[in-house]
Amino acid sequence: MRAIWTGAITFGLVNVPVKVYSATEDHDVQLHQVHDADGGRIRYQRRCEIDGKIIPYEHISKAYDDGERTVVLTAEDLASLPAERSREIDVVEFVPNDQLDPIMFDKSYYLEPDSKSLKAYELLRRTLEDSERTAVVNFALRQKSRLAALRVRGNVLMLQTLLWNDEVREAAFPALEERPRVSQRELDLSAALMESFAGDFEPEKFSDEYQDELRKLIEAKLEQGDAIDTAETFGEEEESKRSGGGEVIDLMEALQRSVERSRGTSGGGSEGSRRKAGDASADDSTEKAPAKKSAAKSSTAKSSTAKSSTGKSSTGKSSTAKTSAATKRTTDKESAKPAAKKPAAKKKSA
Repeated sequence: MRAIWTGAITFGLVNVPVKVYSATEDHDVQLHQVHDADGGRIRYQRRCEIDGKIIPYEHISKAYDDGERTVVLTAEDLASLPAERSREIDVVEFVPNDQLDPIMFDKSYYLEPDSKSLKAYELLRRTLEDSERTAVVNFALRQKSRLAALRVRGNVLMLQTLLWNDEVREAAFPALEERPRVSQRELDLSAALMESFAGDFEPEKFSDEYQDELRKLIEAKLEQGDAIDTAETFGEEEESKRSGGGEVIDLMEALQRSVERSRGTSGGGSEGSRRKAGDASADDSTEKAPAKKSAAKSSTAKSSTAKSSTGKSSTGKSSTAKTSAATKRTTDKESAKPAAKKPAAKKKSA
């Protein structure tokens, strides 16, 4: 895995340098749009509506339009925002684990301790685990201020970004205003039915049947020769990698001073004073590294199995397999390497 962000968890005078990694990934088969007559790739162009020219990424900026006026925001404008320059995961408060509604959880990240901060990392992990609390934190990632939950998962600290309160919709449905009467016998029968399905959740028991059948269909078409040889059109992309943070002050001294200061002030100090007291420095230097290309792999399906597909999903029907053999419709060779994703921090929207 490649770290997507580096910084430091800060609370009081304690500074825990960490590296951030995406904890999840998409397993869907990557499909492309092609011309059905000859299999040519369909690509979208970033064309200016005024002069009709195709615009490269380096000349594309973001803008806000209120309906009458447009404000252009350059990359320099966005980089100048204070929140984006910060490399701290700032702890706001520690709350009981059960007070966080799962509907607020967005994306999950693993936090790897810096080689010099293993003790501070373990101390924070153990404290959260023993107290059964979650740290609510603020940090900046990809030009956005984030609210997140810092919690324990096994022996690793996990950061889960949270939706802001105004991003969670209310379930205001007229049908819910009326409460129908439910008898005790109906409740008992419903509970009995639920009990018959009771069990422990084991995520490995479940699989994406649609993606499984899609891979079988692709393998069957490859074996039947129903594929087109196309030149590789994807190149390597570079991704910025930042490093920074470091353990500067003695851990026990920082803990003791933080506790003494919190006892001496009612509010526990402002965010600015906390940052001033901590002498951790963020290293914003970047180094370029080629992004690894990933190749989509699928198990080889036997010809006999492909020809007698049972139609478990719409893509696996035998009629579809027969139609796919016709020369009228062709598809991209799925063994071609997919495009390496640009780092989200450098993405520019048209």
